[in-house]
Amino acid sequence: MPDTPCDPLAAAGWGTMAGEEVAMTGTTMHDDERDIDAGLVRRLLAAQLPQWAGLPLTPVRSAGTDNAMFRLGDDMAVRLPRVPWAVEQVAKEQTWLPRLAPLLPLAVPELLGTGAPGAGYDWPWSVYRWLDGVDATVEPVADLHRAADELGGFVAALRRVDPTGGPPPGEHNSGRGVPLAARDTATRAAITSLVGMIDTDAATAAWEAALRAPVWDGPPAWIHGDLHAANLLVRQGELSAVIDFGCLGVGDPAGDVSAAWVFCSAGTRDTFRAAAQPDDAMWARGRGWALSPALIALPYYRTSNPVLAGIARRAIDEVLADREHAAG
Repeated sequence: MPDTPCDPLAAAGWGTMAGEEVAMTGTTMHDDERDIDAGLVRRLLAAQLPQWAGLPLTPVRSAGTDNAMFRLGDDMAVRLPRVPWAVEQVAKEQTWLPRLAPLLPLAVPELLGTGAPGAGYDWPWSVYRWLDGVDATVEPVADLHRAADELGGFVAALRRVDPTGGPPPGEHNSGRGVPLAARDTATRAAITSLVGMIDTDAATAAWEAALRAPVWDGPPAWIHGDLHAANLLVRQGELSAVIDFGCLGVGDPAGDVSAAWVFCSAGTRDTFRAAAQPDDAMWARGRGWALSPALIALPYYRTSNPVLAGIARRAIDEVLADREHAAG
């Protein structure tokens, strides 16, 4: 895994919450993945949550990278880390999602049960309520301006939540919230690896422009850390939920402003900005946060996860086109 756990754009593994809408290639993405099958999950349920052990259990195929997920009955999902770096995220999500949910304008995963190591499985795991909808890589939103406004409002609402006690940037969230300069070495290495695939001169110029933006000097703020199409659910054409909080933490909120390029289009970016309310410096850093993880993700997932590679390529293209438009 390059850099740190969540650096590639989608990391915590919700993918689509509605079923098998996104098919994977079957290629192993990480050297240290744990093989998790329905038999293991049934043994865990029988031993720890027997009231649910007899319900139908179906693997959910998704573009997620760090967790395995199984639909349990009609209205639940079992979620289990399949790589070591995702383990620390379990307790974080179990602790903070119930506290954050009432303060946010879009639905987020609702914790229903917790699991401990057992049955030959070494890590904690969770049961969440099933969220109806498909991710935005499968079903685009019908009204892009409305979606940009709603997502910007979500970012602003999350930033307003009291950060007291929230986890600072670290390995648990790929350092989301750190100063951009902390990512300089990894980002430049990624640019070098993409020679012949992208305009590396333009990418370097865009990255250096983001590094020149004033650093965050406000109090730490909550960030989701991984806002892109595979982590946004759509129901009947409308944005309905935000999922995958593995990169959750408190720090520089510019990380979530990155959605202006990772998810929004050029025509809806101003709508997002008006709702998210970043200042000019945060906006400039947000462009850097859109670029850096995408540059790292593209070569890493180019063959093993085409969905994430496509999201990364789109983010890079949006950032470079935005800078070219501004320069023209």
